[in-house]
Amino acid sequence: MVEDFEVLARSIGTGLRREGMAVDVVLDGTDAVDRLASTRYDVVVLDRDLPGVGGDDICRQLANGPFETRVLMLTAAGTIEDRVDGLSLGADDYLPKPFAFAELVARIRALARRAAPPLPPVLSCGDITVDPARRTAFRGGRRLELSPKEFALLECLLAVPGLVLSAEELLERVWDEAADPFTSAVKHTMHRLRAKLGDPPVIETIREGGYRIGPA
Repeated sequence: MVEDFEVLARSIGTGLRREGMAVDVVLDGTDAVDRLASTRYDVVVLDRDLPGVGGDDICRQLANGPFETRVLMLTAAGTIEDRVDGLSLGADDYLPKPFAFAELVARIRALARRAAPPLPPVLSCGDITVDPARRTAFRGGRRLELSPKEFALLECLLAVPGLVLSAEELLERVWDEAADPFTSAVKHTMHRLRAKLGDPPVIETIREGGYRIGPA
């Protein structure tokens, strides 16, 4: 998160951490360049008007760099011309201020998925295998008859074995934008998925964290 208005930068950083993201907050372009030289980030949220090295220069550097770091420009310059100019510099997305925090989170997650390495054609953990292209799932050679939502939950967990996915993140990935954020859909669908997977249990519930498949 690169933003020179410290109150805003810290507030966004705190909010993103609550969403389960690891966030470094820097307040000027020079510090941002130093961080980028030593750390590979999935997404950089970048203000254009920065002290030190300007946001436009940082964007160009990232666009021409060797890593698949995605850039979301977050700036008060919100005219159509400003957006076109920012995207022409190599930014992947552009969100003018003021903005809705939920939209910022959604855009960052979308960019992070694009920055991630491509997944293997078949996902597996232990004796469970999922073929996303063929929409088939097996455990121990037994085909699992899963609903679309059950299949999508299993696919999400197998894409990041050993990592915890929150109920909110699963809700966002598996259900559409009209889903009620306070629904118990994830919990109920997870219960049905576990029943179909059978024993021994492979999906672990992390208290106040979410769900995980495979060893930590």
